[in-house]
Amino acid sequence: MLKNLFIKLQHQDKTFDNNEKEKLKEFIKEDIVIFENGEYHLNSKFKVGTIKVNKNRATLHDLLNEHKDISLDFEYLGGAFDGDLVIAKRVFNPRSKIKAKVQKVLSGTKNDILVYVKDGNYFTVKESIELQNKKKLKAKEGDILLVDNKTFEVSQNLGNIQDSKLDEKISLILYKEEFRLNKKIEVDAKMNDPRQRVDLTELPFCTIDPNSAKDHDDAIYYDNENAILYVAIADVSYFVKEGSELDIEAFKKSTSAYLPGKVLPMLPNELSEEMCSLKEGVDRYSYVFKIHLDLKKLEVKKSELFEAVINSHRKFSYGRIDRVLDEKLDTFTQTEKEIFDYLLPLYKVTKSFRKKRLKIGYDFRSSEYRLRLDNKSEIQSIEVETSSGSHQLVEECMLFANIEASKKVNSVGIFRIHEEPPFKAISKLVDDVNALGIEVKLQTDVHDTITHIQSKAKYSTLVEEVDDLIIHAQTQAKYSSRNLGHFGLGFKSYSHFTSPIRRYSDLVLHRMLKSKETPKNIDEICDHISIQERKIDQMVWDYEDRKYARWALKNICLEVKAKITDNERSICVTFGQIPGAKIYLDNYKGQVLFSKVRVIIKSANIITKQIVGSIKY
Repeated sequence: MLKNLFIKLQHQDKTFDNNEKEKLKEFIKEDIVIFENGEYHLNSKFKVGTIKVNKNRATLHDLLNEHKDISLDFEYLGGAFDGDLVIAKRVFNPRSKIKAKVQKVLSGTKNDILVYVKDGNYFTVKESIELQNKKKLKAKEGDILLVDNKTFEVSQNLGNIQDSKLDEKISLILYKEEFRLNKKIEVDAKMNDPRQRVDLTELPFCTIDPNSAKDHDDAIYYDNENAILYVAIADVSYFVKEGSELDIEAFKKSTSAYLPGKVLPMLPNELSEEMCSLKEGVDRYSYVFKIHLDLKKLEVKKSELFEAVINSHRKFSYGRIDRVLDEKLDTFTQTEKEIFDYLLPLYKVTKSFRKKRLKIGYDFRSSEYRLRLDNKSEIQSIEVETSSGSHQLVEECMLFANIEASKKVNSVGIFRIHEEPPFKAISKLVDDVNALGIEVKLQTDVHDTITHIQSKAKYSTLVEEVDDLIIHAQTQAKYSSRNLGHFGLGFKSYSHFTSPIRRYSDLVLHRMLKSKETPKNIDEICDHISIQERKIDQMVWDYEDRKYARWALKNICLEVKAKITDNERSICVTFGQIPGAKIYLDNYKGQVLFSKVRVIIKSANIITKQIVGSIKY
């Protein structure tokens, strides 16, 4: 009602009913609405809009002028929360930017919010906003609670922040993913397809995954004599029917969430680890690309796509295949020899294709940190994972399938797009690289500029750091119903086909390729899964940062090695024994970006995840 009332005011609509007129009288008494010459007007000192609370600030989205959003300091929220419709009064700001203070909460959704107890008061976990709660607290210092955002009644006491096993629940609630912990959907999956599938069970397919993998999306086989690559992908769409309860749940999640030592799968374990996993030694339904390669032109001559049954003859870890590629062959079975006999020549083929691809795409050196937790759910160790030969072998095979899949859909489909970065971002990149002492210049186009920067960085000790700067200058990849190409990979057409167990996009693409039809809500699907992908990344980072803060709290006064990663916010990141911890420096003196420093850990806050340290001079 109130929302419509102010929209009527904006459009000088005079058809107010009696209830609306009574409400307007209240607003006139409060000087929010002015009545002149028989017309109602919103006092220009006030704004009406909805509140959007982010990590570090709040914004008022103006209901009557969508292009006039206003920043609000947390202390000016006046009890309003994310999504509330409010009246805000503009306040004087000497810096000339318009600011406002919430005067009245008009309406809001009744929700539970995550808070912690500090000094006898409630503070929100996400933003550390103090709640104006006048109720007597029955909780202890450091308790994590779900409270009603209107009444402040405690809905649930989750436990105390000292319990490290609480971190998972905190991250899931903060990012509205706690439904992943609910009762699972019952699955009765059987391979009883009445149609005739292509029988490929005699071909010695293999899977190559991390040592800890339980879900095996993809398997490969290479016919070396005829230069034909087979890429078999779990046929998830056979088991997960469009519109089913399973499908609705999978769409909601959109992706599996990989926390340290744990997977919160998109699909139930009965599918992700069993019937849809290409396990060793068992027949499995798969969707197979048969890709004919031209080894002279380094092109795909043609590809065929069909439903099949395969039997993975062997599962390997990346480490084992790396030893094979390095010709460090240990003892092996006859089956393994048969597989190695085609993996070695396939590796040479993929290296040639990769070399050609990188003439228009990019090769970035980056490392990923894998946190290993102990039985108390605290950091035990951290592994640094880099792209090895086995990773690149599998990656190139998957790229073949993804590209061929994108070619077989309609002009409106589901594509993985990555647009060229804007000139402003590339110009800043050049400035940042020059500030490191590496002399570079803008070239005729973006591609030449990036390859020029990489070629210059090769002669420095900052190759990986420069690649990080280049990555940060890029636009974010996302899903789109329109094919806009993939700038980073250098492909005119690209999609995601190879991981339907863990990505909803791939499941949708499989259905489209089988039915030759595009879902009517394809744009909604693309938007949702793009947003979910980013949100799950942020949730995982939130979880990991809290683990780092716990580690730091137990290591106050410890001296660690770090390098400056943000010279505007005085942030460094550790390397060495415990790499990846972000530390805010309280005595930063303008060190050059990526310069190495020794830092003493001074304090850590598990809830805010902030670690503070001092550079040892």
